[in-house]
Formats: sequence, C-alpha cells, structure tokens
Amino acid sequence: MTFAIVFFGWIFSLCLHEFSHALVAYFGGDYTVREKGYLTFNPLKYTHPVFSIVLPLLFLVMGGIGLPGGAVYIERWRIRNRFWLSAMSLAGPFSNLVFALILGLILRFSPVTDSGIWPGVSFLLVLQVSAVLFNLIPLPPFDGYNAIEPFPTPCHPHASGSFPRYGDLDRLAGVLVCPLYRQFVLEHGLHLRHSLGCGLESGHRWPATIPLLGTVTAFDSTGHYIL
Repeated sequence: MTFAIVFFGWIFSLCLHEFSHALVAYFGGDYTVREKGYLTFNPLKYTHPVFSIVLPLLFLVMGGIGLPGGAVYIERWRIRNRFWLSAMSLAGPFSNLVFALILGLILRFSPVTDSGIWPGVSFLLVLQVSAVLFNLIPLPPFDGYNAIEPFPTPCHPHASGSFPRYGDLDRLAGVLVCPLYRQFVLEHGLHLRHSLGCGLESGHRWPATIPLLGTVTAFDSTGHYIL
C-alpha cells in the first residue's frame, strides 16, 4: 500500500510539475508545447531516457528510491521576456509546494494512523518538500538558478544564458556532489512531517537518498529541457 501511494503520487506530482512548466511557457509565448503534448497529464509525454530510466536506477544503486523523473523541452527564444522565463522556471517548484501544502492539510486534519494509506501520504509529503528545496538552489542547473538567470547581478554575473552547461551531466553532478544539502532537505522534510503530527514511528528508517524533480538542463542557446 505504501509503495503504491508513493509511486503513483510521485507520478502525479511529476506530471503536475512538468505541466506547470509547460503551461507557463505556453502563456509566455512558446506555443509549441501544445503540439509536443506537454499540456497533458500523460506521463509518457514527459519521458526522458536519463531522468526516467538511468537516474532512477542510479538512485536504487545508491540505496534510495528510484522514482522516475521527466522533462519538457522549452524553446526559450519564443518566450516574450525575462519575467516569463523566470516564472516558467519557478512554476514547477511552485506546483510541488502547492501539492505539499494540500498533503500537509490532509495529514493535519485527518485521523492519521501508522497503517493504511497514511505512511505513504506522509512520505509523499517529504518528497514534495525535498523537491521544492532542492529545485530552488540558486546554482546551475537547478530551477532556482534559472529563475534568476535572466536578471544579471554582481552576485550572478553569468546570467542571461552565458553560464556554461554540460547537458545531463550537470544534473547528475548536482545530485552526487551535494550530500550535505540532501541531508538538509531530508531533515527539514522530516521536521515538517513531525510538526504536523503525522509521522510514522520513530524507528522507521527513511532512505538517505531522495529522488529529485525539476532541474533545468540547457542543450543549446535556443532551448532548455525543463525537468
């Protein structure tokens, strides 16, 4: 039961995340997202060979939960202005935040027990919080960086697309070289769960590796894969 709740809940949040990126991109000027089938909740439309297959297998090897990721390809040059570019990057994490708040309210005001659907719902909440926090890191290739990238500042001189990108490798590197941040994300997700009074027994072991949603990988100067 717990696995089914987490897996299908994650698939839903994945589709919601990618749909949110695509919807804002559509209103921002990239109408090709509709032709590509991104304005749906069909997970097959968001399938990516690395993030849907390779990275989940890697997470399993690392001792975590190998939940699939996804991607939508956005043609940046079609987006009207930098404000829409920033909003497009933030749309994915914002959808995870809304989903997390809904789960939190359900757990807060429901007769939660340590059996049935509640362990799965509780862990799904932790995953959503981890997705929000991780995606908002203000460093490439994460959504947080891409939200501020169109606005050059002294602290971010490589804005407006001049920061070098290395395709799928930059996301993989971000996952592997940030163990301290992964631990920070996990601890704060668990803290939120406990603060809502909706956790499992203290002896339950949570995985040390959390699968991630929604980072951005740039392949050329005209488009981004939004994940």
